[in-house]
Amino acid sequence: MTAHATARSTADVHTHRAHRPAAAARPVRWAADAVSALREGARVRLDYSAQSLWRVDRLIEEIRREGAPYAAVETVLRGFGAYAGEVVVRQTGAEWWTTGGEYWVRTPDGRLWDPVDEARRCFVGDGSLRLLCRDATGAVRR
Repeated sequence: MTAHATARSTADVHTHRAHRPAAAARPVRWAADAVSALREGARVRLDYSAQSLWRVDRLIEEIRREGAPYAAVETVLRGFGAYAGEVVVRQTGAEWWTTGGEYWVRTPDGRLWDPVDEARRCFVGDGSLRLLCRDATGAVRR
């Protein structure tokens, strides 16, 4: 899926952060739930930094190694993906987009990223939320 957009000015980014689009409501809540669950249950603190995604990738890898069935961890993975998306949003001024129940992050350069699907890919050993964030934030800086 492609989208056409022009880069935002700094003023646009600040306005965006003050007025989050409706599409952000669910993924922002999923991310906050994941942060809270990890803090309370596993005593792991996430701070919405790119560095924290190393920890999230490792947590997903541990879940996979334990042999948990996908159905049992689907909601957790969704939360981890939403968390990674929020990291990208906060670092780049991106915004959440939604269509048909799917959620993406659209960076100011117009590119779409699917962090929730990337978390699913991590679970099967073929993805990385850390690398998704690096690629998304790097694409904006260029």
